[in-house]
Amino acid sequence: MRTILLLLISNTFMTFAWYGHLKSPDLPMWKAIAISWGIALFEYVFMVPANRIGIGQFNAFQLKTIQEAVTLVVFVVFAILYLKEPLKWNYLLGFGLIFLAVWVVFRK
Repeated sequence: MRTILLLLISNTFMTFAWYGHLKSPDLPMWKAIAISWGIALFEYVFMVPANRIGIGQFNAFQLKTIQEAVTLVVFVVFAILYLKEPLKWNYLLGFGLIFLAVWVVFRK
């Protein structure tokens, strides 16, 4: 569970680093990049321990799959609440297929 929690925190920082500046289109590109790099530092502070702790419970393929699924969950919440983007049925279907892939990866 620690791995998942750390991945949630890590991906929250990374989502803000990658997409947070979209609400400030007048921000000069160099400032957006500098701010994003500063935020991304905190992503690594949580991602590296998440992977170090998780490798004892999961293999590398499973860790990456979990990370991608967590990224989608964090992004959906971010896009709806922060960017005010609408959630459409085709997005849900596409994400559902990705979660089906998670199930496949974890099959024995």
